[in-house]
Amino acid sequence: MREVILAKSAGFCFGVRRAVELAQKVAQSGQPYVMLGPVIHNDNVIADLEAQGVTCVHSVEEVPPGCGVIIRSHGEGKEIYDKLAEKGCPIADATCVNVSRIHEIVRDASQRGRQVVIIGDPDHPEVRAVAGWCEDAKIFRNQEELSVFLVQNEENQQKPLTMVSQTTSTDRIWTPCREKVKKECTNAEIFDTICNATCKRQSEAQSLAERCGAMIVIGDRKSSNTTRLAELCRAHCPLVYHISRAEELDRRMVSGVASVGITAGASTPGWIIKEVKNKMSDELNNAMEIEESFADMLEKSIKTLNTGDKVTGVVTGITATEVNVDLGTKHAGYIPISELSDDPTVKAEDVVKVGDEIETYVMRVNDVEGVATLSKKRLDTVKNWDTIEAAVEDKTVLEGVVTEDNKGGIVVNVKGIRVFVPASQTGMPRGADLSEMIKQHVKLRITEVNRSRRRVVGSIRAVAAEERAAKAAEVWENIEVGKKYEGTVKSLTSYGAFVDIGGVDGMVHVSELSWSRIKNPAEVVSVGDAVTVYVISYDPEKKKISLGMKDRSQDPWEKFTSTYEVGSVANVRVVKLMTFGAFAEIVPGVDGLIHISQIADHRIEKPGDVLEEGQNVDVKITDIDFDRKKVSLSIRALLNDNAAGEGEAEDAE
Repeated sequence: MREVILAKSAGFCFGVRRAVELAQKVAQSGQPYVMLGPVIHNDNVIADLEAQGVTCVHSVEEVPPGCGVIIRSHGEGKEIYDKLAEKGCPIADATCVNVSRIHEIVRDASQRGRQVVIIGDPDHPEVRAVAGWCEDAKIFRNQEELSVFLVQNEENQQKPLTMVSQTTSTDRIWTPCREKVKKECTNAEIFDTICNATCKRQSEAQSLAERCGAMIVIGDRKSSNTTRLAELCRAHCPLVYHISRAEELDRRMVSGVASVGITAGASTPGWIIKEVKNKMSDELNNAMEIEESFADMLEKSIKTLNTGDKVTGVVTGITATEVNVDLGTKHAGYIPISELSDDPTVKAEDVVKVGDEIETYVMRVNDVEGVATLSKKRLDTVKNWDTIEAAVEDKTVLEGVVTEDNKGGIVVNVKGIRVFVPASQTGMPRGADLSEMIKQHVKLRITEVNRSRRRVVGSIRAVAAEERAAKAAEVWENIEVGKKYEGTVKSLTSYGAFVDIGGVDGMVHVSELSWSRIKNPAEVVSVGDAVTVYVISYDPEKKKISLGMKDRSQDPWEKFTSTYEVGSVANVRVVKLMTFGAFAEIVPGVDGLIHISQIADHRIEKPGDVLEEGQNVDVKITDIDFDRKKVSLSIRALLNDNAAGEGEAEDAE
């Protein structure tokens, strides 16, 4: 019978457990929060948190103003805290207490003018964060790099140095660096900041590797401490496998091996360790040998139901707050209404009915009360990732709701998954207020999916362009002179207005906007106005359409001739001044000419000496040319008539 031995210190350390518990507490609060980078280096934990609504962003610029931010266990530099404060973002600080202690050490050293030296991986988020609390930190991976710094300038050995280590480093790296500085530097402060839990874990793993024929090291491949565990084990054991989940394990890897050791990085959840141990062990019910500090994290994993399980049950009841589900176990299952659907307005009866079989995700198990909290929404989210990925290949158009805007664009909730739409792909004009789109239902095409980074990019503009092209084709297929369309004013120029009649823009010349004489289209219409237009002419080859807005059923000339005749007096509006006279609007669409000789009862140099555009004056109609539809007007004739009338009145007296 194969012996499977689990290291006592496998799995979550105190700092990681604290970070996960804090993130889960924030997720359950219902307040809007995001993780600024993965809270720990484990994709499974991050996926679970994102399924609970706490998504991951990778820069402060991606954080919506006022949104809460979870600082990951690796910590962040002072600049990040300052930027979040400026944006008014509440902070849930999950920085490991051991890392926070290093921040205090280097900040104090920097304030005292000391040169900070960090032994660690310069690309690791913990190391970058530590460097963010001091001025000009020097970062070295090992003794070799440190030695180059010390010998390249003799003054470096005389500088007041303060040296710290990445918490997940190893004694193999740290000890030579420490001894080097002790020996060669005259004013050095050395702080051994490798985490005690890390040291204990590494020591136990090496001891276990020395007496086992194979070692299984469990943890995310991005986890620095897990990678180092694997390296240490390889120095003592011929067969070492670094895996992240049980699915990667093949029993044939350890075929013929009498004893197999299992250890796990500090960011590996207990249920994954349980999963691997069960697959490796001939006695699946063996108790796991885990330190007491980790026992409470693993407790859920050894029950009938495990957090993270997918389970199928039957709906037995529906209330205003929850859906009761019979799981066929000793636990009573229930789904909070908030975990039933992504749509907060949906009614439970619209989603499930009593007697329905339903597949759900186990959020948590309470063995004391004998209940299991379930979520259909989170399981749907997992399934919907497949739909999102397929949409890229199939070019499927999806629908979603705009939930927020940020500096670079907007976020659309599509089947419970955050889809980022860059500003250039929203279909909105450059510089437009994108917050106006919040709560809008939109159609979009998925253009990029990175499931491992939980990043999805989409385009609303692409769908709108396709729909517009389809509508345009329909317009050109059915267009004819005189056909009316309901359109929207898209833009204005000095010579007319462009109107969208359904995928195609046509131009209404300024002369076709109104029967009245106008100088600027803005006098009649504005961008965004809904208007009724008709086709005057069109050219399919040049893709040009000429439109009109004037009501052709109303003939201005007929209105004029039915109202006025030669000798009539009319109040007219001066619309244009010329050298030879002034044109005046009698009725909309009919103008008359007041010749310069008819403007006054005395000689004038130019019409502008007496009249100005927009002025209303009384005139006498002196002639109507019905064939050419021209009208002659006179102010002088009216003045003479008035003068003659006054003279007759005086004679009568």
